[in-house]
This record gives sequence, C-alpha cells and structure tokens, in this order.
Amino acid sequence: MQRVYLDNNATTPVLPEVLEAMRPYFGEHFGNASSIHHHGQETRAAVERARESVAALLVCRASEVVFTSGGTEADNLAIFGLARPGDHVITSTIEHHAVLNTCKHLAATGCEVTYVPVDGRGLVDAVDVKRAIRPNTKLITIMFANNETGVVQPVTEIGKIAAEADIYFHSDAVQAAGKIAIDVIRIGCDLLTISGHKLHGPQGVGALFARKGTQLEPMLYGGSHERSRRAGTENVPGIVGLGKAAELAVAGLEHGDDRKIAAMRDTLERELLEIEATGLNGESAPRVPNTTNIYFDGIEGEALVIALDLKGLAVSTGAACSSGAIEPSHVLTAMGLPSDRAKASIRFSLGKQNTTDDVDYALALIPETVARLRELSPVWSKTAVSR
Repeated sequence: MQRVYLDNNATTPVLPEVLEAMRPYFGEHFGNASSIHHHGQETRAAVERARESVAALLVCRASEVVFTSGGTEADNLAIFGLARPGDHVITSTIEHHAVLNTCKHLAATGCEVTYVPVDGRGLVDAVDVKRAIRPNTKLITIMFANNETGVVQPVTEIGKIAAEADIYFHSDAVQAAGKIAIDVIRIGCDLLTISGHKLHGPQGVGALFARKGTQLEPMLYGGSHERSRRAGTENVPGIVGLGKAAELAVAGLEHGDDRKIAAMRDTLERELLEIEATGLNGESAPRVPNTTNIYFDGIEGEALVIALDLKGLAVSTGAACSSGAIEPSHVLTAMGLPSDRAKASIRFSLGKQNTTDDVDYALALIPETVARLRELSPVWSKTAVSR
C-alpha cells in the first residue's frame, strides 16, 4: 500500500543529509564537548559549527543561540527564565501548550497573565497587545506561526510595541523556522524558539535565541554548559543534526522550496474546498506555505484521520501533543468555530519530501472518504434533510 505523509507540523522526516552529518557523532566522534583533550575539542568544534548555522537561520550572533532538548524546553526557559511572582505576562489564546501551560503555572505561583484574543482568521491584533500592557508587564510571548492553522502573527508590529514599552518579547517560532524567513533583528524579539524535528532535523533538540544582555534564570543547575544558561552535557549528534537542518533550510528558502511547497498546498486546498460543506480555517490571513486547515461539516475529524490512515494517508486534527483529546481544538474555538465544526477540522501540512504525486494521491482518497463517512453520519443526515 502506498503511504503519503501530510502531517509535517507534527514532525518531519530527517533529511538524508542531516542523518549523514549526525552519523559520525554516534561512533568515532564520541567525545564530551566540555573535555579539553582532542576528542572533546573535536565535538566542541562540531557544536560551535552548528551554533553558527542556527545563527545564520535566525540572523543573530552565534553566542545568542542556546541549545535545548526541544521547543518545549526552550519556551519554558524563555518564560520561566524571566517572569517572577508579581510580574505580568501577556500571551494569546492560541499558543502551543508549551506556552499556555507554562503561563498557567505562572498564574498559580503569583504572576498575572493576560490572554489576548484572536479574530475569526486566527490573528492577534497588535492593538490588543498594546492595550494589555501594565506597569508591571515583564514579558510578551506571542507565537510566530500557529501550529494548527499556519496563520502568521504580526510579530514585527508586536516587537515594536514591546521595544517602545521596554518589555521583553518572546516568540515561539517552532512552526515558522525553515518555512519562512526569520530575522530576529527585524522582528525585534528578545527571545525566539525553534525545534529540530519541525524542520527536517532530529527529535530531542531545539534552540532558544536569547538576545545579548537578556538575563535568564536557568531551569537546570549543574555545569556551566551553554554559557551557564542550560546545564547538562550537550546532545552532540542532535545539535549537529539541527545545525545541518538549519543550513538546508536557509539554502531551501534561497532556492524557492517554500514556493514549491506552497504551490502543492494551494492545489490540495483548492480541490478540497470544492467538496460540499467545507471551509478554510484562517482564510485570508497570512500563513506559512505548507499548512492548510479545512473543516468537513457533518463528520468527526478523528474518524476521517483514521479512515485515511487505513488507506495510507497520514493527516491530523491538530497538535500531535493533543491527539486523542476529547475537547475541540482550543485554537479553532478561540477563532469562533462552534464545537462541531472545530471537531470536523483537519490539518494538512506538507514538507520537503512531498511531491505532486502525493497531493494527487490525497485528492484521490479524501473526497470519497468524506462522502462515505457522511453517509454514516446521523449529523450529516439531519443536515441533508434540512437542506
């Protein structure tokens, strides 16, 4: 059976070049990067080369790159590293749970948290962020691109607001890195998060951009690794993999990979929206080029995911870390979708490995599968009768 993977926002396959770059550091180059002898200095050099590559992706200094175990740890380090009891933090209602649950914990331990809303397109209004600022506001944390809809937030505008108010600004760019250009100088953020496995690197590694002069309280205590910002022996193979993935991402953007992926996404989207009673979540909003989120009224999204998987097509109803959740997507409900429509929504996310044949395969399966599930749906039967 043919298998097509259109769930790249959950995780991406490791590119062959990334795997090859990592391979020596599982074997012959095994030294501890903190050791001063040959073996240690060999791996230290590899870590620093990777740091330079990540810095080139983000347009920052290499010394401003902190390697972590992934996006969740980087988000936690950015937020817990700054906020203290009595401080005020501004975030949005559509953040990833790595931010939302961190802010929830802050609120339980003496911080004040304001959650700004989004409009029906899934966009934060920078004016709402500005209005939410208080004298004790310490941090604004607004994601760069949403993991479920792909909607790109007005981070540059928010960065200007934060700078004018002398407030730290953090952005979770896990779903933006490698898909669109990121320039932390232009954005004006103080902190920014990326994750290896979202840009065709390995799982278990990420990075936090921390602007020079940003004083972060570490979450882990031990040695002086990562300039005393993140203790623990470095994951050298993972870091090397992230560095190579960053290099390939920069090259891909220069060679138009984003345009090729967008063209495939647009074909998929256009054809699926021809199906009766469908719609695009995030319509008319700026989005990353690989993501579309479409609702299919009258069915359960989870049922469609399972039915398609049985035919070899991998898609999702939203964030992988929320898979199996009974409640509808917090992102889609924050956008104003009713519960049944939110539960009927499917995310399709493409990657560098996808081809036009993959899109054709998906388009051959999805309409007939939707039709079959609607025939079995009592909800759709009632809707059809009312029509």
